[in-house]
Amino acid sequence: MKEPRYLVDDLYMADPSAHVFNGKIYIYPSHDYDSGQPENDNGDHFAMKDYHVYSLENPETSKAIDHGKVLEVSDIPWGGRQLWDSDCAEKNGKYYLYFSLKDKTDIFRIGVAVSDKPEGPFVPEKNPIIGSYSIDPCAFEDDGNYYLYFGGIWGGQLQRYRNNKAQEIGALPEDNAPALCAKVAKLSGDMLEFAETPKDVIILDENGEPLKQGDTEKRFFEASWMHKYNGKYYFSYSTGDTHLLCYAIGDNPYGPFIYQGVILTPVVGWTTHHSIVEFEGKWYLFHHDCVPSNDITWLRSMKVVELEYDKDGKIITIEGTKS
Repeated sequence: MKEPRYLVDDLYMADPSAHVFNGKIYIYPSHDYDSGQPENDNGDHFAMKDYHVYSLENPETSKAIDHGKVLEVSDIPWGGRQLWDSDCAEKNGKYYLYFSLKDKTDIFRIGVAVSDKPEGPFVPEKNPIIGSYSIDPCAFEDDGNYYLYFGGIWGGQLQRYRNNKAQEIGALPEDNAPALCAKVAKLSGDMLEFAETPKDVIILDENGEPLKQGDTEKRFFEASWMHKYNGKYYFSYSTGDTHLLCYAIGDNPYGPFIYQGVILTPVVGWTTHHSIVEFEGKWYLFHHDCVPSNDITWLRSMKVVELEYDKDGKIITIEGTKS
């Protein structure tokens, strides 16, 4: 499989987080729809209100099966609006859906909902994870430990925090200052809380210096993902307003990570969320674009393409739909 293919044609689905559970791929996307909200830099036009789960027997040939609505804003006691990116992890036969949602004061938090099945439905906890903020959770298991990566600037509100504390006035650093970082925290044994204070996911350039905020084609914006390949940790993310998927490599889940290059060049549409998963000896990039909706950036369609590495472990760049 070298050409990408779309997975769903009856609904708009974005931000696909893919995992292999029980021998098949399960995908946890955001459910786009046209809410009528005007487009702005805060992302109010991304007004998602529920989640579906999809399963896939084979990423190259089979149809994605929609398991229906598994969670919606009205189910979540603390919820306000905008169910953004989510991810799922399995531990001891239970499945934990981590999701970003604004609370009733319009502040993004990360919540968790639990199910006995990978396809849900999921029952949310009564409160968000203590100490959580911003958006785009990514759950990663390594040697029996589970980690949650999160964060996103602009509408994702990460610029409102320093050292895990809310600021009176949130602002991005100056262009020549170190870029804001994604965050990572080990999860508690019950998977419902942070076991530690979140730490910065630092990305270094080739000289060992942290990427600068003004280096917009390399620095972190949103959409964390983590996978492991040949013993190395690959932290991948979106550069947001420059529309690239990039990655950096480290020796442990906390980093630091050294910037390596571009996974995916710009697609039709503004955002470039993704996930990377191995299935039956091949690696795949799940992502989305806005070709089916004729470039309506809040109506995105998820797709999959094979991802390849060169002999040195570098990811071979994939051309997006804008190329």
